Amino acid sequence: MATKHTLDRIRKNIEKHLGERIILKANKGRKKIVIRQGVIENTYPSIFVVRIDDSNNNPTRVSYSYSDVLTSTVKLQLYKNHNNSNVS
Repeated sequence: MATKHTLDRIRKNIEKHLGERIILKANKGRKKIVIRQGVIENTYPSIFVVRIDDSNNNPTRVSYSYSDVLTSTVKLQLYKNHNNSNVS
């Protein structure tokens, strides 16, 4: 069972990578998986915000909870010179 300590660890790990480029893989349900590139923009006590780079020069922002990361609904990977490593 997940504890508050586990969610705090995920939050702190994401906070360490603020402003860094990531690859976001989100399960939207009904076998729909979205993969996008973006930047971790901000963290809050219950959610974090990712600015998605759009090809139309229209940046959008999406937010996810830390429990989404815990349940693998959302997966984050750092994007550094084509070397991918998991954020959490």
